[in-house]
Amino acid sequence: MIVFSAIVPHSPLLLPDIGKTHVKKLAQTVAALADIEQRLYVTRPDTICVISPHGQVLGDAFGINLSAQYATSFKDFGDFKTAKTFRSDFLLIDRIQRSIRKDIPLALHSDATLDYGFGVPLHLLTEHLANPTIIPVTTSGLDLKAHFEFGKAMRDEMLNSNKRVAVIASADLAHSLTKDAPGGFSPRGAEFDAKIQELLAHRNVPGLLQMDPTLCAEAKECGLRAILIALGLLDGIDYTARVLSYEGPLGIGYLVSHLQFS
Repeated sequence: MIVFSAIVPHSPLLLPDIGKTHVKKLAQTVAALADIEQRLYVTRPDTICVISPHGQVLGDAFGINLSAQYATSFKDFGDFKTAKTFRSDFLLIDRIQRSIRKDIPLALHSDATLDYGFGVPLHLLTEHLANPTIIPVTTSGLDLKAHFEFGKAMRDEMLNSNKRVAVIASADLAHSLTKDAPGGFSPRGAEFDAKIQELLAHRNVPGLLQMDPTLCAEAKECGLRAILIALGLLDGIDYTARVLSYEGPLGIGYLVSHLQFS
């Protein structure tokens, strides 16, 4: 069964050994993630499905990493100490891949290393959990509707599983909020972030599926597809999207939202 869901950012700067002084600029996000970590702990998940727009992202297929074990790595950011290991929920992944409709392209791969798109949420949200297994899912280059449908296609296996499953969308928003943002400045970055929050608050999935491609491109967003897979997994479940924090002092929109079940 699905017992928890949230949308969280994946900036490595949220990790103290990487962010250093930048962590203070992200105080709201850090506090909100600590809140999510506590809420997640209370639900006692056996398995965490993390959906990331980074890693081995294919243009024409969704991905699930089926390595027996995983280790997070932040060596690309100069941090050789921060690392955690996790086990795969092999059986649930197998049931999911067997049940996916033939018209939904899914590629399984095996990579023992998890990049920051998976690693940051897992480090920040599993501190007090006792060895949860994980399901690392990656987005694709397919359209928005395909991502929602992929989430729906995985839903029944997770709902019917005897495992307690948590769903985490690892999703930064616009990368264009300030002049020194990674994507350069665009006034449409703030517009995109506001629109995403408005549509989530009203559970307006059709609105999210119809997001203007030009707006998405000019905002330099990266997380919408991960969010839509998570919302597909929650299709038919009554939830409220509660924003715990939103800020963008470093030019990237960081949203922490608990998709709280009724």
